[in-house]
Amino acid sequence: MWDPAGGARRAGEVPGQSHAGRPWVALYTAGVPADLPLPTPSPVDQFRATARRAAGDPAVYYFDRVMTFGELDHLSSALAAALRDLGVEPGHRVALFLQNIPQFWIALLAAWKAGAIAVPLNPMFKGEELVYHLQDSGAVALVSLESLYDEVARPVLGRTDVRHVITTSELDFLARAPGQARGPRVGEPVGLAGSSKRRFSETLDLVHLCQRLERAPDPGAEPGPHDVALLTYTSGTTGSPKGAMNTHGNVAFNAEVYRTWMRLGPGDVVVGAAPLFHITGLIGHLAVAGLAGVPVILGYRFDPGEMLRLIERWRGTFMVAAITAYIALMNHPDFGRRDLSSLGKAYSGGAPIPAAVVERFEAATGAYIHNIYGLTETTSPSHAVPLGRRAPVDPDSGALSVGVPVPNTVVKVVDLETGRDLPPGEVGELVTRGPMVVPGYWKKPEETAHAIRDGWLRTGDVGRMDAQGWFYVIDRRKDMIIASGFKVWPREVEDVLYRHPAVREAAVIGVPDPYRGETVKAVVSLKPEFEGRVTPEELIAFCRERMAAYKYPRQVEIVPELPKTLTGKILRRVLRERGAGQ
Repeated sequence: MWDPAGGARRAGEVPGQSHAGRPWVALYTAGVPADLPLPTPSPVDQFRATARRAAGDPAVYYFDRVMTFGELDHLSSALAAALRDLGVEPGHRVALFLQNIPQFWIALLAAWKAGAIAVPLNPMFKGEELVYHLQDSGAVALVSLESLYDEVARPVLGRTDVRHVITTSELDFLARAPGQARGPRVGEPVGLAGSSKRRFSETLDLVHLCQRLERAPDPGAEPGPHDVALLTYTSGTTGSPKGAMNTHGNVAFNAEVYRTWMRLGPGDVVVGAAPLFHITGLIGHLAVAGLAGVPVILGYRFDPGEMLRLIERWRGTFMVAAITAYIALMNHPDFGRRDLSSLGKAYSGGAPIPAAVVERFEAATGAYIHNIYGLTETTSPSHAVPLGRRAPVDPDSGALSVGVPVPNTVVKVVDLETGRDLPPGEVGELVTRGPMVVPGYWKKPEETAHAIRDGWLRTGDVGRMDAQGWFYVIDRRKDMIIASGFKVWPREVEDVLYRHPAVREAAVIGVPDPYRGETVKAVVSLKPEFEGRVTPEELIAFCRERMAAYKYPRQVEIVPELPKTLTGKILRRVLRERGAGQ
């Protein structure tokens, strides 16, 4: 167990109430304490308690289908019993190769109820990527979409330790016509138009397993706070992907942070816009919903038009997603025609938030997009803008603050070279300590020792704290550009580009320059109404008027679309590797 600063403490000991060294506590919204009691129940126990008290309440809105907490509880218990029958034991790894469908939550809970560790996998993985993650985690079972099994997993599973495969379809839990439990589906969503059921002789069907064991009791595993709940893979700053060991204590604590910070409770509906395999979807969608007893909107894959419909249909109130998701919603022709008035708790993380985008979204919907910041290694948030507050703007870069550290958390800024603590206003690397920080990486002691020292996580992010306690993330340490000896942070240039009315998305990279060593290059996509009307020279001139001479981009390339991860992060690395068209 951990104290407010993340150090070990004795079981049952109440976190200290001293706010010394945490000036940001004064910025908290009324009712949010400086320290939350560390939860003793695991996230699966939190869900079990919700299912007992609110069995008939909605847990999932899957397109137009409603699944209750009681149904989710029974289905996950049946699947957990099936996993036990297959020989899955406590500590074994169960991989989830799924999109945003109810079966993801069913399988996650089933793994935990069986005492296993869940390994969420990116559904965009190709064969070699899948093999690496299955081999590294040592997964013995795989729960997969039928299409992903057929096209990606089946040819490569022989190279892994996976012994059992359970397949399922995105069509399995769609709404049925009234009175027809096995009849035609109602209004099949556009995003599923090409989907069909696929059966395989060598795999088990999830729905059939749940039907066969529908009366099976919950196996009753009771993981402790130090037991690993998830292996969430992250590339970090260097090397091959590493499995961050998010413990049950990490997950339960940050679920409570979400519930407390965002005031989630009766009447709230979570908009499941983030991928569920990602730490944001795992904690900011599923874990907090299981704790607070609120439903989650799921729509298979993020489609802006369908998501707008579902927010209006189910009156979504809380959304946390990359800013690119908000941009996609705003750029969809239905944006102005849908009623989004219910969406009063909007948060964005995972990528820098341009102030201009926040202003545009608020003008159209009335909802202010609050910043949130965290890493896979911090089990989602370590910082957030207090609900109802507006993030200040960094006067030097124009960047919005990522917020303040959440309860029980200590963050400091250290010198990039010496590691010494820096005072407010100075720029350095952010290091974090708190109950959400993972104990390390799966079977990688050297990487763990490099990233986490005495409980302090080296984030790899460069930023500063002001005198009040607001934090500003300037950029990733590895993304810094050295132009003629001057440091240029890509985000600062991107924030200026986003002020131009034509710019939809922007990414800035350093490219070789024979005179300056590196020079600044911007790669941008334009809003549809400006395509063909704005030139690179115009964008360069726009930045030159607003930035120091060494900062503004000497090159601008206009592209139809920027490369992104499934979570919406723009991939500067890909742009650097391909030279962005050079």
